[in-house]
Amino acid sequence: MAYEARMMRVSVSKMHGARNDFVILDQRQRRIMDTFEFARWVCNRRAGVGADGLIVLERSERADARMRTINPDGSEAEMCGNGIRCASRWLDEANEGEKISFETEAGIVRTEIVQRGPEYLVRVEMPRPRVERRTIAGIGEVFFVDVGNPHVVAFVDAVDDIDLASLAAQIGQNANVHAATILDTTTLAARHWERGVGATMACGTGAVACAAAAFESQRVLFPVEVRVPGGTLVVEWEGGDAVHLVGPAVRVFDTEVSI
Repeated sequence: MAYEARMMRVSVSKMHGARNDFVILDQRQRRIMDTFEFARWVCNRRAGVGADGLIVLERSERADARMRTINPDGSEAEMCGNGIRCASRWLDEANEGEKISFETEAGIVRTEIVQRGPEYLVRVEMPRPRVERRTIAGIGEVFFVDVGNPHVVAFVDAVDDIDLASLAAQIGQNANVHAATILDTTTLAARHWERGVGATMACGTGAVACAAAAFESQRVLFPVEVRVPGGTLVVEWEGGDAVHLVGPAVRVFDTEVSI
């Protein structure tokens, strides 16, 4: 008997936040069997749609929706600051509200649409960063920052002069690694190396981590503009229990794929 493959058509959206790009998959009504395998395929830039990660929307009993972030290698991240802005816009354009609460592996994260045009901007409320200063042999002073997921920030003279892959390999720690340069008291530049992804054009939680480390070491004052390869993000923090990330969310296209 000949084997007959059963294909499923799945609707997805391609989006990005400061060119940190994602595929959005709504799993609340119709579920595919293996989202991890799907992420490995759909994020592949040669064989799939191509993205830095898969954002999966699921039903939640604790928030408006549950958001999962699956990396191109099939690993799962606790949260994604750029991805959640994209998910917020996706739900807003699906008429599900301009204020959305998401259940994530990092806890409940709330978003709000700031403006819809000419640029779509979203504000994300994240937990207060926990910053710890450490010294790593061969590198020197670095900052370990927890914003619901782990980050290591190293301040350098010029971010463009750093071999980011080598820096990430030296630091290890199973964390997202960032090189940051102070430009002035309210501006810094940063480059990002993300777990399960590699170098990315932006990292939302990484931008918050860089700004928090710079503030805790008395290098900047809030609000902080973080210039990343893919654009600009703004981090707001008044010293309370929440920090806010503001940045763009761009809808590139909607399509269907066969799996």
